[in-house]
Amino acid sequence: MNRLQIRAGLVVIALALASCAAPKPANTSPAKPRVALVLKTLNSPFFIEMQKGAVAAAGSLGVDLVIQAAEREVDAEKQMQIVENLIQTGIKVLLITPSGSREIVAALAKVNAAGIPIIVIDDRIDAEVAAAAGVKTVSYVGSDNVEGGRVAGRALIEMTGGRAKLAFLEGIPGHETGDSRLRGFREAIKNSPGIKTVVSQTANWERDQGFTVFQNMLQAHPEIDSVFACNDIMALGAVEAIAAAGRTGKIRVIGFDAVDDARKAIDDGTMAASVAQFPADMGRIAVESAAKIIKGETIPKEQLVRIGLVRKMP
Repeated sequence: MNRLQIRAGLVVIALALASCAAPKPANTSPAKPRVALVLKTLNSPFFIEMQKGAVAAAGSLGVDLVIQAAEREVDAEKQMQIVENLIQTGIKVLLITPSGSREIVAALAKVNAAGIPIIVIDDRIDAEVAAAAGVKTVSYVGSDNVEGGRVAGRALIEMTGGRAKLAFLEGIPGHETGDSRLRGFREAIKNSPGIKTVVSQTANWERDQGFTVFQNMLQAHPEIDSVFACNDIMALGAVEAIAAAGRTGKIRVIGFDAVDDARKAIDDGTMAASVAQFPADMGRIAVESAAKIIKGETIPKEQLVRIGLVRKMP
């Protein structure tokens, strides 16, 4: 090997060693801030729409969104476990639709203690219980449920000329959402003495219970000609009970949420109306608000989402 070849070989070796020794460029992109969205359930069209709005917003804002939910809306204990477990995962903000306005407060106190901001969606927590526990939330995102109840009550008056024999399918007793909707409805009809409340009972937000409870109501009170259900899932159960009793088209059913199945029932004439909420907007606004909190920005204490009435026009 001549001297020139030796020198060329040494250059190649030196370049190779330099390449190995050179530090690799570090990944300088910051980790996405993690935000948790805890829903009541993902077995409801309402919360599926809320999830869609939240996911879309997270994608556009660069937020790492973690979504968890109990199987059933009524499982407040499971939701509390989910919240407590999430505290340990490094979340920057908690977004939650409480399964229990009172029950969830104990878990939220632990979230506060961990220094994690809380945004409540759709169902407010009980103000008195929260104050006693020292729980603070940054914002509420949702509908004015009392006004939504009024909208439904005014619709019944218009449909019936102020004369009806009415049944209520309530949500979970003591939960703000259902209680507020009932309160608003009753406020709307209080000056219509021709509307008589025959019976009121919970069906726990669920379709099968809506069917069973309303079937029993009809057997005990065949004079019922109208029903207000505090959500569409129970209302659709009532529609099935009415069909089973052979009374389709003879009992007005008013629901709340205007989910796709309820809109179809309205088009088909098996439901009279439903109060429309916009859960996708709730999910979007909640995630946008979380992103602002992470940036140190201030957000409104209350962020109300629009409502409306869906009915089949003559």
